[in-house]
Amino acid sequence: MRLVNSPDCAPALNEGVPVPFHEQEVARKLHEIIHTGLADLPAPGSGRTLERWQALAQVAAQDLSLAKLFEGHTDALAIRRELNAPPAPPGSSWGMWAAEAPDAKVVFHPNEGVDGGHSVWLDGRKAWCSGARSVSHGLLTVWRNDGTGPFLASVAMHQPGVQLLNEAWPAIGMAASASIDVVFSSARAQLVGQAGAYLARPGFWHGGAGIAACWLGGAQALAYALWQAAAQDGPGERLLLRQIALGKVDLALQHTTALLRETAAWIDAQPTADASVLALRVRLSAEASADQVLAETGRALGAAPFCKDASFARMACDLPVFLRQSHAERDFAALGKRIAAQGPQSWAL
Repeated sequence: MRLVNSPDCAPALNEGVPVPFHEQEVARKLHEIIHTGLADLPAPGSGRTLERWQALAQVAAQDLSLAKLFEGHTDALAIRRELNAPPAPPGSSWGMWAAEAPDAKVVFHPNEGVDGGHSVWLDGRKAWCSGARSVSHGLLTVWRNDGTGPFLASVAMHQPGVQLLNEAWPAIGMAASASIDVVFSSARAQLVGQAGAYLARPGFWHGGAGIAACWLGGAQALAYALWQAAAQDGPGERLLLRQIALGKVDLALQHTTALLRETAAWIDAQPTADASVLALRVRLSAEASADQVLAETGRALGAAPFCKDASFARMACDLPVFLRQSHAERDFAALGKRIAAQGPQSWAL
């Protein structure tokens, strides 16, 4: 694939910072996807939610670090549209940074008399900023000094008040997502929406469900390697073990794909309704499926693909890290709380 150069509004990649080759490739591929228009996905709830999630899964099946940046870019644009923000600059690339680490918080101060009160200054440190070295803009959660929030703010990454803490990401899994910390020191930004709007909007759960499509795509890539091995002739016992593993993997993936399709159709039918139950279900299903795929492919294929197939090895290393974006038992508790309140009607066939 020939990779295009970044636009003027994108940052000059990694100025003065030695960066692993794979991270540079991921950044260039993201900018190529944006410039070819392939990142212009249908909005969640627009009647084409499944098409949106299929694109996320397809990118994830190729490279999970790329999928992390691609999903963040497309999510940021969808959020901006949902909250009626001004159009993003043509060709811009976006990170979406909403994680709140206990020791890192960004606060804002109004820039009085500018842009109708939307213009602000940002101060503080933001953790887990995937793609911060390569995107042109960030959309992040910020807070008032009195703790009110969260608000969303959009910030151009190329300005004096933005410092990238490159040493804060010594990762192996998902290394190329470069989820570094960023320090803002009187950085210019614009508020997007009101306090709490990010969490209150219907699209919050739509985006959360879309992450499951990324996890599914990574699991599908590993499952494909198992399918290739099981489809070949080989010693009877080895082939039988691979076929058993493939049967288990197929069932797990079918569960998640069916839930994703059902959830996409439900969201398109009622785009302003609370989709939290369906989003929690599909995320937990995707996590369980991916965990099973990781276990079964490793048991059935042995060490060879981990040691001799670079793409397989990277996917097997990246996927467990990406899955930890799940809230694990807290998500089960959140789902159980909602089902306890709503009742088990959805269990009926």
